[in-house]
Amino acid sequence: MRAMKRLAPLALLASLVLAIFAPLALAAATAPAPAPAAPKPPDKSPAAPIASAISTVTGIAISPLLGTAGFGAYKWATANEAERAKLPWFAQVSFWLPALLIVTVCAFKDTLGAVVPPGLKKPLDVLETLENKFSGLVAAGAVVPLTMETITGAIFGGKPGAFLAPEFATSGVATVHLAAFDASSLLNLLTVPFGIAVFCIVWLASHAINVLILLSPWGAIDAALKTGRTALLGLITLTSTLDPRISAALSVVVIIVAYFVAGWAFRLTIFGWIFSWEFVTRRCNRFAPAANDNAMFAGGDLPGVPIRSYGRLAKKAGGGLEFVYRPWLVFGARTAAVPGDGRALAVGQGAFFSDVLGAQDATLFTLPPRYRGHEEALARAYGLGGVKPAGLRKAWSSLRAMFGGKAAPAAT
Repeated sequence: MRAMKRLAPLALLASLVLAIFAPLALAAATAPAPAPAAPKPPDKSPAAPIASAISTVTGIAISPLLGTAGFGAYKWATANEAERAKLPWFAQVSFWLPALLIVTVCAFKDTLGAVVPPGLKKPLDVLETLENKFSGLVAAGAVVPLTMETITGAIFGGKPGAFLAPEFATSGVATVHLAAFDASSLLNLLTVPFGIAVFCIVWLASHAINVLILLSPWGAIDAALKTGRTALLGLITLTSTLDPRISAALSVVVIIVAYFVAGWAFRLTIFGWIFSWEFVTRRCNRFAPAANDNAMFAGGDLPGVPIRSYGRLAKKAGGGLEFVYRPWLVFGARTAAVPGDGRALAVGQGAFFSDVLGAQDATLFTLPPRYRGHEEALARAYGLGGVKPAGLRKAWSSLRAMFGGKAAPAAT
């Protein structure tokens, strides 16, 4: 058993490395050797630039830092010496090499997380969650528009892959301003927002994995989630190398799935952002619960409310409690009654964050990190039944009692 624990980090690290580099190695091995005769004519079909752009945007959205660095490294490797100085910033060695090193460090962190206590790994998970948000923002604002503009360049620029009729591509009629009308600018106005929308939908679903890792108490689950996401990115990269149309079809499937889980992923993203920010800034040291109307997240056992909806818990005028929230944070306010009497509820104090528990320890609300150390004040504000250990803290208390120690008593 000890030997298996020692080998587990190496096995997980090997899986992550294979998921990242195996598709590239396989693509290089299966790539046909260049013919000494005339070069293969470029694909002039409309599907070629569109399929390539969709695959690129989807791949970058799945893992913004890895996707942007890998895309930049590919552009740098395929350019000659004269062209490399003109490449965009993400294709320069000064960006993609440190970015790939950061990705490797994160992979090593997830591998070691399979055998180290959660308390040693969670701060690094928080930093990685913030990094994923920042790199996603940068990719959406800088890399995706450049990628989508390749479609316009292929159509109007007469570059390899252009699919307009030869007389338009050679005469420049397509780019003539007729009555101050620039068709290429209009096409950019259509393709760039579409690319950013696709990126945001896929990124939301992918970023949910980072938040799940943040919530997971077991390092092995973290490594499995990260390996699955990286393997999907590798599959899109491999199929794009072999046939862009197959990669585009796979990307469309990913986009459709991401669209249907967008609401769940959005709520999880908001949860991850607030959790990470308050954890890093230690907001609990500058916070005190109000007497009423405190912000928190809906738990999985609150009837009629999607899990992790962000809203406020308020006391009703006639007695009892209600939860007020807005779908997607901007739509009309909705109200849900909290089941049970306030005295029947309790605050479950966890190791990293706490919950408001109902009958049979059902999770009604999840509290942001700002409430750490203020559980008793919150219980008094709403007239709850008290505070008791929950999650990892409850498991540790039970383990201590099992070996003859004193379990943590429930506060009242």
